[in-house]
Parts: sequence; structure tokens; C-alpha cells
Amino acid sequence: MAEAADARHAAQQVVDIVLEDDRWEDAGLPAMAERAARAVGEWLELGEFQVVVMGCDDARIAALNAEFRGKPKPTNVLSWPAVEFGPRAPGEHPEIPEIEELGDIAISYDTCRREAEAQNKPFADHATHLLVHAILHLAGYDHIVDEDAETMEDAERSILGKLGIPDPYLEPET
Repeated sequence: MAEAADARHAAQQVVDIVLEDDRWEDAGLPAMAERAARAVGEWLELGEFQVVVMGCDDARIAALNAEFRGKPKPTNVLSWPAVEFGPRAPGEHPEIPEIEELGDIAISYDTCRREAEAQNKPFADHATHLLVHAILHLAGYDHIVDEDAETMEDAERSILGKLGIPDPYLEPET
């Protein structure tokens, strides 16, 4: 019986993917998002959960950024948690909500591609980092104050390290 439950959990998709830009299909966003979500879920010990990830372009994410953040320009990734989180002491890990649907994410191909090239990083590594970052936001992490940013970045490093992705915050050697 336990094996059947494990097989069902392994087969259950964690990410509901919406592709508004076909370049994301070629880049492997569905598998990339699933891998990132599973790694975050394992690290946070979430159990069953689901996120929605929309792969889009700069025009679409700029419109979303204008609508939801009042910033009419493209950005790399946006996230909308399903719940509102209460205050916590700076640097503390958030209390993970006991809900199945964590929220929604939008990620821009154009901005991700530009940033990866500018930072001389593999595109898949950079996009996976942004997905991990956004999923952590859905789980209540933020980086508004320095102590919270440090906590979130440590979480990202740990999760990405398990995926074999180098620390995204290291300065490149020149």
C-alpha cells in the first residue's frame, strides 16, 4: 500500500503550466518548473501542493507588473501567494501554510534570457533559480529587510545546491 501511495505522489504533477510564449516550450519550462517545485517542496517538507507557472514574454509580464505592482516595465518573475502571511521576526523562516495550492507565478523568457547572458550563466540554471525564488515567495519568504533576504538566499542556495546549480549570488570571477 505504501508503495502505491509513493507512486501516486511521484506521478502527481506539482506544476500546472501555462505557456503564453512558445520559446518556453523549447527551453523546457514544464520540466524545469516541475524540478524546481519538487526541490522546494522537499526542502520545505510541504507534502502535497501545487503551483501554477505561466511562461510569458516581456510585454505580458510588463502588463502584469503594471497592474499588480504599479511598475509598467518588464521584470524576470512575479509571484502571487494564495494566502497573506502575517508578520514575523526579521530573519525567521515563515510559517508554511497548510494549503494545497500555494499560488501563481509568471516568468518572462526575454528578461531571463538577457539576465542569463549578462551574468554569463546557463539559461536553465538562471530560470530554475528564479522559479525557486518565486516558489519560496509563495511559501512566505521575502527579501524586504536584510535579515529576511539572507534567510531567503540561504534557502535558495541550499535548494539549488541539491539540484547541482551553483550559488547564484557568488560574484563571477573576472
